[in-house]
Formats: sequence, structure tokens, C-alpha cells
Amino acid sequence: MQQKVNKKRFVRYKEGAEIYSMCQSKFEQMAKDAGAIYKLNKLVLVNCDIFEAYLETFRIVD
Repeated sequence: MQQKVNKKRFVRYKEGAEIYSMCQSKFEQMAKDAGAIYKLNKLVLVNCDIFEAYLETFRIVD
């Protein structure tokens, strides 16, 4: 995963799915499960910090 110099804190579903290399529906569901959704009228944003913390809970350590 590439780190951007100006990493965004909030992304839309489509951009987040591209960043994390997963389909949009899976990203949407995981973002909802993580509690990382912010909704402003019809605009939906995902907090990447919260999403990444949730994603780390799935890490497999041998």
C-alpha cells in the first residue's frame, strides 16, 4: 500500500475502495461495521483513521 504525502483523512466510497484494493460494496460494509461513516445530506464520507484501526483487527499473526 502506497503512502501519500498528503494523505486524506476522509474519502468517498469509490475512492476508499480503490485505496484499499477492494470492491466498493465490501468497503461500504466494512466502513459501516467500523463506525467510520459520516453522512452530510447525500454526501457520505469515510474516516480513514477509524477504518484502518478496524482493518487492523483482522490481522493474522503467526
